[in-house]
Amino acid sequence: MRKNKNRGYQKLRVWNDAIDYYVQTCEVFQRFSYELKRVASQAIASSDSVHRNISEGYCRRSIHEYLNFLNIAISSLGESVSGLHAYRKSKQITEDQFQKLDTLAYKLENGLLKLIGSLEQKRKKGEWIDYLVVKESNATYGEK
Repeated sequence: MRKNKNRGYQKLRVWNDAIDYYVQTCEVFQRFSYELKRVASQAIASSDSVHRNISEGYCRRSIHEYLNFLNIAISSLGESVSGLHAYRKSKQITEDQFQKLDTLAYKLENGLLKLIGSLEQKRKKGEWIDYLVVKESNATYGEK
């Protein structure tokens, strides 16, 4: 297994939940007809944005930037969920598809809110280190 401190976001439950949300969103929207490809593309893009912003914020290493990107992630999730309501009301997705995605989104949203709250507490208490400490080793770049 490859180890890299900058990839620690992969251990976060919210990041994994966001990946699952993206996968489920793709499964629903990739089957849309040609006439609705723009709608499908936007639904997939907003769900894709969630996991990307979680990881980008984590990799920035600054608590301020990390929180900013987590807030962008939760905003993208809000955009995605708003779309789900519209797609259900217009009968572009079924009630079952809506419920499945909305349940995942709800879990993800609560996880993001909990993570944001935890990080805000760390910032308030001064428990966050804004830099990544990399120890030198004899390992060649790219080795496992």
